[in-house]
Amino acid sequence: MTMTEEIVDLGDVRLCVETFGRPGDPTILLISGAAESMDGWDRAWCEGLAAAGRRVVRYDHRDTGRSTSSPAGHPSYPGSALTGDVLRLLDALDVDRAHLVGLSMGGGIAQEVAARHPDRVASLTLVATSPAGRRQDESPLPPPEPRVADTFGNPPPEPDWTDREAVVDHLVESYRHYSGSLGFDVPSARRLVEHVVARTVDIEAATKNHWLVAGDDDDEGFAMTDIVAPTLVIHGTTDPMFPLAHGEALSREIGGSTLLRVPGMGHERPPVAVRAQATEAILRHTRPRPLDDHHGGEHQQPAQQLPG
Repeated sequence: MTMTEEIVDLGDVRLCVETFGRPGDPTILLISGAAESMDGWDRAWCEGLAAAGRRVVRYDHRDTGRSTSSPAGHPSYPGSALTGDVLRLLDALDVDRAHLVGLSMGGGIAQEVAARHPDRVASLTLVATSPAGRRQDESPLPPPEPRVADTFGNPPPEPDWTDREAVVDHLVESYRHYSGSLGFDVPSARRLVEHVVARTVDIEAATKNHWLVAGDDDDEGFAMTDIVAPTLVIHGTTDPMFPLAHGEALSREIGGSTLLRVPGMGHERPPVAVRAQATEAILRHTRPRPLDDHHGGEHQQPAQQLPG
């Protein structure tokens, strides 16, 4: 198994990319959430997927990690650029079709790529996210819990962005609001944040700029019925940002999808306590299959729930 990190030059932007595994294996592209670098997809998990026969690619969104950064508060691109980066990155890596795994905003990006460019998507895995396109069922979905909503409506004071320890403390506390009933692992969160802050070009820009471009595009969007890729929805039962009803709506809207409910998981990747089961589900979902299976299905698969 090989592992490489490189800076991929896409012309107007340079993205930091890391790949794990053998070039000939099916490619899984991991797409992080808003204001997140690739580091949340931890190295050991990527190595485990690669050892199971997948070529795993993780990357820093623009304005995160080692990728190109705009000045804090002044992103030089529209929100659509984050979606376009996925397609351009696949082209640069010479990948015709990939299995997209997206978290939160990354799940929205993955949905849009699948809807607009179905020939590039072998499958979708949508983690802790919500329908990004027009739904057939337009019933309102529940809002974020107050502890999350308050962080947007009444955000805490900003840290001194030149004080690394203050920034780490600030970011660790911001993550706490998104945890589920399984709890918040402070030592693990701090180790991750310290690593992220140390390798990020401009951590202030990383925390601000994605929110400024979210939802700023003027086109008519897409319909959820445009998504035909085989889809696995992984959603926590205690997600405070997108309550479980969002994952259930995703599963209803995308034909032939499978819903995996994860007890106690919040707005996050599957925590260590339930990661093995979630990983097994992803490996089953991304197994090689005949091309004609990539066009979705007429019948929805039964929802599943991890023990807990």
